[in-house]
Amino acid sequence: MTTPMNRRVALKTIATGLAAPFVYRTHTLAAPSETIHHASFGAGGMALADLNSLTASKNIKLVAVADVDTSRFADIKKRFPDIRCYQDWRELLDKEKTLVSANISTPDHMHAPITMQAIQQGLHVYTQKPLTQTIFESRQLMLAAREKKILSQMGIQIHSHEVHKSVVKAIQDGIIGKVSEIHSWSGKQWGDNAPLPMRKDMVPASLDWNGWLGVAADRPYLSGQFHPGNWRKRLDFGTGTFGDMGCHILDPVYGAVALTAPKSVQSTGEAPNKESWALNQQVQFIFPQTPFTTPTLTLNWYNGNLRPSKEVLESCGIESLNDQGSIYIGTEGVLYSPYIAMPTVTKGKNQGKAVTKVPGENHYLQFVEAIRGNAKTSAPFDYAAPLTEMVLLGCLSTRFPKTKLEWDADAMKITNHAEANPFVRREYRKGWEVAGL
Repeated sequence: MTTPMNRRVALKTIATGLAAPFVYRTHTLAAPSETIHHASFGAGGMALADLNSLTASKNIKLVAVADVDTSRFADIKKRFPDIRCYQDWRELLDKEKTLVSANISTPDHMHAPITMQAIQQGLHVYTQKPLTQTIFESRQLMLAAREKKILSQMGIQIHSHEVHKSVVKAIQDGIIGKVSEIHSWSGKQWGDNAPLPMRKDMVPASLDWNGWLGVAADRPYLSGQFHPGNWRKRLDFGTGTFGDMGCHILDPVYGAVALTAPKSVQSTGEAPNKESWALNQQVQFIFPQTPFTTPTLTLNWYNGNLRPSKEVLESCGIESLNDQGSIYIGTEGVLYSPYIAMPTVTKGKNQGKAVTKVPGENHYLQFVEAIRGNAKTSAPFDYAAPLTEMVLLGCLSTRFPKTKLEWDADAMKITNHAEANPFVRREYRKGWEVAGL
């Protein structure tokens, strides 16, 4: 079995996105620019990886960064010695008047407020996945990007990988007929079953804890529980494994069968506790028909220790699974798609037939060239926001296990369970409100 590349390797590979053209719009600029003044929101971790990829273009110049932890400035200034550094992202946006673009690579809960403010100031934005932490935020960013006619790209860099494109083409070419059922999974466990400790730790001198909290409710600092990495586990700051990996793994699923909004969603896995997402989640979506599916499509998501059943694997002709991936079950066969490795047809008339490899592009430089007027972004918010909404609806459903939630996408409302609707939108902390959110 082919071994998939890890994420670090995948970040360096090249590809373009292939999504159904009727699902989203793209924008281009009329006048190319030779030097794009760029800002980064985040100075370490994923932000630094994003910056290294974006600045591989000679046409983009990093002029400023913002990070609530000043200890991260030393390393980034070694790489970009002339940049200006800010601890408050709002100050950066207020003072830097020549900016054309920005990447937003912060914890999930701050994606929407920073991205929205950047859009309102006319900046083209590259925002990491998941696009936002709530469904309402995703919808509002999509509408704002349309209104301001800015270029946008979500940081699902694998969207542009040759494997992603090859999966989409294979499904849309009918290699397994019409798709009726999909199983997708991730072995990651961004969750926590234990309660957070009842204590208050000293905030590091380099960290603006109030700024790190941002739109989230105030609480004591706890060493090792939030910053710099474990925020993904927490309900108020991250989106768990589903939010972290769903936008990657379900991206080719979403594009290949041209999904629209789900009709319903139901969680049968663990529920989160008061503070953290669950370790093991299982969620089922029901979607309406598309040109590439049977009249009803069922999408099953698993993470942590949960996987498709032995019966599913046997019926699909699959002996064992990679740690992450998807199985597409069609009317004329089965496609097994490990993450990130070329898919194989495991059952049906095309069993053993090689999947056509589609060349890829660099997801980051695609964004840069779109700003210059030479390309289109393949994961603009018109595509990325509905994808994120789907994933976040799955996250939301885990709060109400064994409850089928009926979803009205136009109204952004769960029609049969009033207790679930407050989680569609969050209330920002006083003093951190952002217009449009």
